[in-house]
Amino acid sequence: MEITEPVSSSLPPHGRIACSLCHGKPVVFDETRAEAAKRDWRITANPLAWGNQRPEVLVLGFSKGPSQAGELGRLPHNDIPYRKGRKQVGKILSHVGLLPKASPDDLKKIVEKAIADPAGRFGWGSLVRCTVERFDAKRKEWVGSGGMIDQFMTTDFGQEISQTCATRFLRNLPAETKLVIMFGLGANLSYVGTARRAIEKGRPGAWRTVNEVAYADEKITVVHVEHFASQGANIPNWLGQNGHERERLGILARQAVEFGLGNSL
Repeated sequence: MEITEPVSSSLPPHGRIACSLCHGKPVVFDETRAEAAKRDWRITANPLAWGNQRPEVLVLGFSKGPSQAGELGRLPHNDIPYRKGRKQVGKILSHVGLLPKASPDDLKKIVEKAIADPAGRFGWGSLVRCTVERFDAKRKEWVGSGGMIDQFMTTDFGQEISQTCATRFLRNLPAETKLVIMFGLGANLSYVGTARRAIEKGRPGAWRTVNEVAYADEKITVVHVEHFASQGANIPNWLGQNGHERERLGILARQAVEFGLGNSL
């Protein structure tokens, strides 16, 4: 697979992305790394994109998780994103009105088709396009980013990396892009705040709060939804299956999606 060249739009085409902004030197895909000053966090240069380069809806995870990092050399490109969570991705996107109501198996198939479609409604990627890892002192090894969004985003290194990615990939979005879906809420909605600060610095403008899980500028609306790999009852609660107070966040996300696509709240 060839690395694609940078393009005038800030969204790259389906495939590998040529980007060395955070590394300060030419990179070797999936080998070159940059470390935090304390050497407790690092990123690996393996940015990727899927789906449409000019999507109506851009769907972003945080980074590549443990089930993806380290597997890039053997996995087909379209098998990489949300590898063990595509049913959950389908449920979440269906809940906010971006996919039809269907069985989990059918939703998984719809998600798989959308990820592979360079002319569809969706673009797919992550806020931090390179793989994020943290050094586990007890295990004495580097571990993937699962469950560590909040910690990374509050570090100087995390803020620098996320702001650089937001500048490179979100500042000059195509005119067709109206909505950005962000997987992840954070503890007490902390990720909503840290992601917003990174995006605002990378994409200066007249930002305003839509509701607790969404914010918008003059052209796009960013909506935070439950993370597809969220543990325990968080996803069923967010989906409104258990009568839990977390259901309210799912309702707010659906309302913000409608607002972002041109319907009033």
